[in-house]
This record gives sequence, C-alpha cells and structure tokens, in this order.
Amino acid sequence: MKAGPKKLFEDCLSRFRQLERCRESLITAFNAICECYRNGGKLLTCGNGGSASDAEHITCELMKKFRIRRDVGDEVKKKLFDLGYSDAEYISSHLEKTLPAISLVSQTSLITAVVNDTAGDMIYAQQVFGYGKAGDILWVLSCSGNSPNILNAVKVARMLDMVVIGFTGESGGALAPLCQIPVCFPSSVTPCIQEMHLPAYHLLCAMVEEEFFGA
Repeated sequence: MKAGPKKLFEDCLSRFRQLERCRESLITAFNAICECYRNGGKLLTCGNGGSASDAEHITCELMKKFRIRRDVGDEVKKKLFDLGYSDAEYISSHLEKTLPAISLVSQTSLITAVVNDTAGDMIYAQQVFGYGKAGDILWVLSCSGNSPNILNAVKVARMLDMVVIGFTGESGGALAPLCQIPVCFPSSVTPCIQEMHLPAYHLLCAMVEEEFFGA
C-alpha cells in the first residue's frame, strides 16, 4: 500500500474507531479492488433499501472525481480534434479518467422485467450473469446478510469466478460464508450497520483513487 492510501486508512480508523475491528478485511478489499482495476476489470454493486442507495453512491465515487481531479490528458483532446469536433477542448477538459463501476440497482426497466418474467429474487443475479466476468468484483451490501436477491447474485458471481466483497453486520448471515471478502461490521442494528458502511466505503473509494491518481 502506498503512503497516500495508508494515511487515508489510518486517519479514517482514528475517527471511526469501530472500524478497527474490520481493519484486515478492509485492507483485503482495497487490495482486491486495486488488482481488479490493474487487470482491466470492473466493479458491480448492489443492495436493498438504504443499501441500494449506498451501492449507487459507491459507483459515483469511482466513476469520476471523488477527491482528486483525474485529467484525461492531451491524447484524448487530440483524438477529438482529429475527428473535427470544434468543441474538442471543452469535452476533453470536462472528461475525467474513470474506475469502471456499475450500480445494478439503477436498471429500472430491466429489474421490473426480471420481476415480471422470472423471479423477484433474481434481479441482481441476472445482471451479474450479463455483465460479470472472471476477475471482476461484485460489491454487495446487506445489513442482515440474508437478502435472497443478494445471495443469488453472489452465487452467480462465484460461478463466474468473480471476487465478492460483502458489507454486512456482525453475524454475517448467510452472506459472509459465500464471500471471498466478507466485511462484518460490529453491530446487529440496521441503522448502526449502515452508519459504519458509509465511512468504510468512502474510505475504500478514496484509497483506490489515491492509489491510481494520487501524486
């Protein structure tokens, strides 16, 4: 781990001391995400209820600037100019390098079609099957660890040789044994678990961004 991500990590754990119990699993998750991106992979996210919003939040922080400006460089501008676009300067100056991530909770038409045509607990599994490939990461959030649609998605991801990061509660539920990287936060109360999930995924997104785009 570079100095930048390491400093972010220690600063965050000093402010959110409950996360100390998740230290090793968070480091493992960070390393897995970095390996995925270095190998040209992508990250898929999903959750239910408030955790669905967290899944979308994660993709937001990865797909564009979180803390660090991610300039695309002169090569992109040149290609746009070579295509004859008069606004090449504007487009290239407003694009940012990305860490590819897709929120599976945002596909309204597809989700409702799966519910109607197959089964409601397959809304994420179907998307994992379509989007996922070996070496990609599925990052799921389930406070109980027992949501059927999350568990089905994880099983499909494992079948595809993806890496699964599971944010859940203290017991881990049925989710933890299915994940290569379970992160079990020290509470059994849903709001408390969610309150720990947010700084933890913010931390991971910031660390990964620092790893790839930091000085």
